[in-house]
Amino acid sequence: MHQLLGGPQTVLSAWSSLGDPVVHETLLRSFDVLTLDVQHGLQSIDEIREGCARAVLMGKPAVVRVPIGDLALAARSLDFGATGVILPMVEGPEDAAAFARALCYAPVGTRSYGPARAVDLFGLDSGKTYMDLANRSIVSLAMIETASAFQQIDAILAVPELGGIFVGPSDLSMAIGTNGLDPNSTEADDAARTLVAKAKAAGKASAIYAATAADARRYREMGYAMICVASDVALLRAASNAIVHDIRA
Repeated sequence: MHQLLGGPQTVLSAWSSLGDPVVHETLLRSFDVLTLDVQHGLQSIDEIREGCARAVLMGKPAVVRVPIGDLALAARSLDFGATGVILPMVEGPEDAAAFARALCYAPVGTRSYGPARAVDLFGLDSGKTYMDLANRSIVSLAMIETASAFQQIDAILAVPELGGIFVGPSDLSMAIGTNGLDPNSTEADDAARTLVAKAKAAGKASAIYAATAADARRYREMGYAMICVASDVALLRAASNAIVHDIRA
């Protein structure tokens, strides 16, 4: 995952709220990465497990956005085969450090050993091989969407174990803006530019959510390494509305 985010091309990730592995497979045929939104999504543990497996077996990374503060599921998602985790509502460097270390094995972090499924999925010869690779390749992304996190971004990015940041324009716009929910506001865009510049300066990965293709193009121009685009529910709704409108026009 680190290698993919450090490449020359912007990484485009699907954003999935649904648990059906056929939906995940369909998304993976187009997108570079599958991100499972477990914070607000509808997936069960079995569906998270199968979504991660489907991605690995199709040769693409899986990222999981866990519920607020759920470090146990963050680490368990890695055992399922995820290679990236997003933690929402990070408030400051203490949150970011605890999160990042929960994804690393000792002596770097606090992750408990038990990667049997991940070892099989990645076709590795031993758990030790997986451990060595995991500490170097798994990406922890602290979600920046509160006023506190925005104000403490330098300290968050200074956490050595942290892989990078994931910007949530909607919540961030409410936290720092003057007009409530408006992810396309001038304040939100200025914040997004500041955050990607600071991440690059710190040598960390930068990712962001984009509701539309136009938003994604704008964030690409800002220099974000990974952009999560729309959602499976939104894509299904848009395609359904478009075809019904076309038939009835």
